[in-house]
Amino acid sequence: MLADLTIKDFLAETAGSAPVPGGGSISALNGAIAAALTEMVAHLTVGKKKYAEVEGQMKTIAIEAALIRERLTEYIDKDSEAYDRVFSAFKLPKETHDEQVIRTNAIQSATKEAAIVPMRAEEIGSVMETIIYVAHKGNQNAVTDACVAMMAARTCVLGALLNVRINLTSIQDEVFVGMMRKKADELEANAIRVEQKLLDWVKTKL
Repeated sequence: MLADLTIKDFLAETAGSAPVPGGGSISALNGAIAAALTEMVAHLTVGKKKYAEVEGQMKTIAIEAALIRERLTEYIDKDSEAYDRVFSAFKLPKETHDEQVIRTNAIQSATKEAAIVPMRAEEIGSVMETIIYVAHKGNQNAVTDACVAMMAARTCVLGALLNVRINLTSIQDEVFVGMMRKKADELEANAIRVEQKLLDWVKTKL
């Protein structure tokens, strides 16, 4: 399991000659990091008299961010597994007509799944507004940590959507492709907008 490796071993695995872990797994890792930093800012706020009025919200945010962190950590491996399924489908025999049909269907099915897996980055996209909240209302000694969480979240979303789009180029189902492209465009635009919103705000504070 990639997620169980040490940081050094994971980086060495990424730097190797194998195609996985690649950009998809790294995008998921960025999402998990964003969630972890969001948790940290929430935890640094809880128990401080100055922030007593938001303590309840911060406790809830910490719990929800922890769950998202765990799911995105799982996606580190799920993205690599999705790639492996596509690669295996391409290795199926294609000597006869029937084999060609089976191979084509397997490739299309696996490629669809490889597009769906990174689309789950929308989960971290939904956290980006929460990051703005912890930046505004949380412990101000950790406001720059919230900003780094935001940048990691944006990287997660945009990186994952690149994986979605490259897989869509090989999919023949036009309805599926159109739906996924529309969703990807919306998620990308929102991620860029929300990140810029926080960065513009923090410049007025630092």
